[in-house]
Amino acid sequence: MPTTDRPRRALVTGASSGIGAATVRRLRADGWDVVATARRADRLAALAADTGADAFAADVTQDADVAALLAHVRETGGLDAVVNNAGGALGLDTVEEADLAGWRAMYELNVLGTLRVTQGVLPLLRERGEGDVVVVTSTAGQAPYPGGAGYTGVKHAERMLATTLRWEIVGEPIRVIEIAPGNVATEEFSLVRFAGDAERAAKVYAGYQPLVADDVADTIAWSLSRPAHVNVDLLVVRPRAQANNTTIARTGV
Repeated sequence: MPTTDRPRRALVTGASSGIGAATVRRLRADGWDVVATARRADRLAALAADTGADAFAADVTQDADVAALLAHVRETGGLDAVVNNAGGALGLDTVEEADLAGWRAMYELNVLGTLRVTQGVLPLLRERGEGDVVVVTSTAGQAPYPGGAGYTGVKHAERMLATTLRWEIVGEPIRVIEIAPGNVATEEFSLVRFAGDAERAAKVYAGYQPLVADDVADTIAWSLSRPAHVNVDLLVVRPRAQANNTTIARTGV
């Protein structure tokens, strides 16, 4: 955490809903300047009106969009931190029946999207003298589960991206922080995963209290608030009822 008197400035990806939107709200409440980015400009505009964040619509899977986003960040005040939150899961298919297009789309968003943004912001963080790279992965990056090979694969890759970067830039005043949530009930994650099947999405969270987006935003904000010499390498946060990816204590179901 820098000692300057000016507000710290963060870029949050995937900010149009869920954990990303909650993180924008939390950081703004904590006094940060925030650039919120996602594909859906209408949702970003509403979030900006509500929080005072700076909204910039961009798709992190597109080189031109990321270049424009980074130019905007540079021109409007630079950067102290990035929260790489954009990501998601598609399907719950076995390896034998996996949809290649879905796997490819998950890799583009979760891994290459994070890579594009991280590569772009590192020069901006260095210009500040110190900074933070936060990568929101998942407990899916910790262990496999049946039907999850596509998502666990990309989250393992994203985790290795963050870990390797930390090793490669050790000695620089830039922290690399990984936040790995377990089951988080947001308005869209499971709904998107199951192609709009609301009943199937609801079953993921039935019979126990899952995390909510604000819980994860709280852990992100806490990790960023640590003294500058303290690096939270990995913070795994799960619902109390969830012991691992497949063991959940449910009641009434």
